[in-house]
Amino acid sequence: MELAQMVTQAMWGKDSYLKQLPHFTLELIKKCQEKKIESIFDVMEMEDDDRNELLQLMEEQMADVARFCNKYPNIEMSFEVQEKESLHSGSPVNVLVSLERDELVGQVVAPFFPQKREERWSVVIGDNKSNSLLSIRRLTLQQKAKVKLDFVAPSPGHYNYTIFFMSDAYMGCDQEYKFSIDVKEGDSESESDSD
Repeated sequence: MELAQMVTQAMWGKDSYLKQLPHFTLELIKKCQEKKIESIFDVMEMEDDDRNELLQLMEEQMADVARFCNKYPNIEMSFEVQEKESLHSGSPVNVLVSLERDELVGQVVAPFFPQKREERWSVVIGDNKSNSLLSIRRLTLQQKAKVKLDFVAPSPGHYNYTIFFMSDAYMGCDQEYKFSIDVKEGDSESESDSD
């Protein structure tokens, strides 16, 4: 997914996320970093006068920056582990993820990508400790979406997982949230043998 971001934006993973913005030269990026402006969201949150003074771009160039910022994904994500208190070894763990964005999506702004492209997302549940992927869903998000991810509860114990929400088109907008579950012993077979 990170490779798709780099290819789409014609950047390396080590590059500043600001490099995605139109008319942002290495000198301008350095100037922004000196003022602690590191992300697209930092640029968007600046007061207009401060932004104009820092960037010193012509009106047409500022319009290009504004167009990019308006398309840059600002997505609210929330999630819920369903029936979290009654998880047993071998039972399904269901995680309901809700996504909502302010603006409707259009084509990805990627001037160096050779064709038009739609923005796609992946929602992933992973275990950092064992470096394993438990569940994944790919989606195209217009304005709102609900996604259900599931996996089988492991042996009894306490587990820490991470939900990753990743773009395949833009750098710097990925999100991750940690959650944990407590898994109890699986239902015993003695209940079914009680005849």
